[in-house]
Amino acid sequence: MLVAMGLLDGRSVLVTGVLTPSSIAFTCARVAQEQGATVVLTSFGRAMSTTRRAARKLPVEPVMLELDVTDQSQLDALAPALGEHCEQIDGVVHAVGFAPALCLGQDDGLFAASWDEVAMALKVSAWSLPALAKAVRPLLVDGSSIVGLDFDASVAWPAYDWMGVAKAALESASRYLARDLGPSGIRVNLVAAGPLRTVAARSIPGFAQIDEVWQQRAPLGWDVDDPEPAARAVVALLSDWFGATTGEVVHVDGGVHAIGAASPR
Repeated sequence: MLVAMGLLDGRSVLVTGVLTPSSIAFTCARVAQEQGATVVLTSFGRAMSTTRRAARKLPVEPVMLELDVTDQSQLDALAPALGEHCEQIDGVVHAVGFAPALCLGQDDGLFAASWDEVAMALKVSAWSLPALAKAVRPLLVDGSSIVGLDFDASVAWPAYDWMGVAKAALESASRYLARDLGPSGIRVNLVAAGPLRTVAARSIPGFAQIDEVWQQRAPLGWDVDDPEPAARAVVALLSDWFGATTGEVVHVDGGVHAIGAASPR
């Protein structure tokens, strides 16, 4: 008799970026738990109370640690704190992104933001991936997997501006991390999801324009209120089902990345 096993049975997974139940990271944490993982969340500052409320809605309320990716002391403290709860970390979900208001949706496009504002967007949204990998590296093992959340950076999108540039940097960083961590058996991949109606998305001026592109061009269709497909892809990449895949960007976008123009239905 075959016994059903979860994709992540016996694994420990760190999930960053959970804010509300509508966040992609929340759904990643839920699906990971449903697939057998022990999940640890991170949050920081005033957002921690919001994350804690969301965490209570998961199948099992996870341990939550404080981590501000711009604070080196908190990055340095992450592995020892994790080590109190997990012998090793088999999976990491990087769901961290932020850009100051002038970096997104301005009439002047890229000309609107100052270097200090752009630097913050790049630090939080791109530099944080290798920073997080370095912070947890003492607990990573052969077979561990790091998966980041992405938004296709191969083209320019309405209103996305410097965040699009930051996502391009994230994609490049993931490839270099795949190179650097591969000899240790650690995989690094990204999931490029289509637009989803999260708290972060609602803060982007012009989000409706991006959504409109998907409604016109996605051959499979696209539901901006359903993060489940993206979360399942993340969990699959965390598992050993993708044991020979690294440095990849997996598109979970209804097929928009493959379509050059809207097609009649």
